[in-house]
Amino acid sequence: MVSDRSLEVLRVIVQDYVASREPVGSKSIVDRHSFGVSAATIRNDMAILEEEELIAAPHTSSGRIPTDKGYRVFVDHLADLRPLTAAQRQAIETFLGQSADLDEVLSRSVRLLSQLTHQVALVQYPSLSRARVRHIELVSLSDTRLLSVLITDAGRVEQRVIELPRPLEEPVLVQVRARLNAVVLGLNMSEAAAVLVAADLGGAAGPAPAPQQEAVDLIRDTLRDQIGANRQDRLVMAGAANLVRTEEDFTGSIYPVLEAIEEQVVLLRLFGEMATDQHGVSVSIGRENAPFGLAETSVLTSGYSSQGGDLARLGVLGPTRMDYSNNMGAVRAVARYLSRLLE
Repeated sequence: MVSDRSLEVLRVIVQDYVASREPVGSKSIVDRHSFGVSAATIRNDMAILEEEELIAAPHTSSGRIPTDKGYRVFVDHLADLRPLTAAQRQAIETFLGQSADLDEVLSRSVRLLSQLTHQVALVQYPSLSRARVRHIELVSLSDTRLLSVLITDAGRVEQRVIELPRPLEEPVLVQVRARLNAVVLGLNMSEAAAVLVAADLGGAAGPAPAPQQEAVDLIRDTLRDQIGANRQDRLVMAGAANLVRTEEDFTGSIYPVLEAIEEQVVLLRLFGEMATDQHGVSVSIGRENAPFGLAETSVLTSGYSSQGGDLARLGVLGPTRMDYSNNMGAVRAVARYLSRLLE
């Protein structure tokens, strides 16, 4: 049975190893921490921790390092979320507050989180499965170019440029715009995509003139694709260079890890299976990530909500040797501010 003192020994082993990347010995624990016991007593505690597979010796006669199981016990029972400083909180508010739209705020969020944690930062786009169409706008950029603008009730604005086969007369454009809004306004993404499959965009004035019907059909099909594409979950990522800087924390090449994080479907599935702890943070460590090709990494996430109430995740990925207390605090803080900003 692991005593309270042995757990405290585990705590300092995790903290010292994360800070130094050097195996931790009993003498260094006695020298650096106030346990009030001898090195021999600390060695006994370390022996108990090793029997419980919470620490291990990477080499003969070396100090000890945490195992995946040891990190799990540390995260579940020993880690205190390190609060951000006032300067860090102000930086989050200032940096994210300058964002003009959802794309920019998510891009800024992962860049900021990567800087705060020195890990790969990831953010999941809010699901549009329950979002509803608020407005469709068609803006003429030139005789043969249109900007299709999709606005949802969650405040999300999506744009796409349409290259027309021939110029579209202004009365026809006005008619198509009005008809689009009439048929999809208030529908969710799935319903809107289904309606647009065979929607008649002629309106009260009847079908568009035959020479322009091709352009009208292209507008309808592009908007349907635009709505369908935005129903898909996707991720924004920043800080891959941080993974390269920690290459020594991986036993082999980091390229399989880089390939795995490029597979967004894999990461989204992992996000979906992670359970939230008492801090509002989900942590998946080492071997727990093996089914996803990430057995030497830890993934920390927290949920954030959009104006429409849909929940998505933001988090970091890095080697198992990471500063869990700092990273969990940063992930939670950025996720909470992101929710406030979007709401």
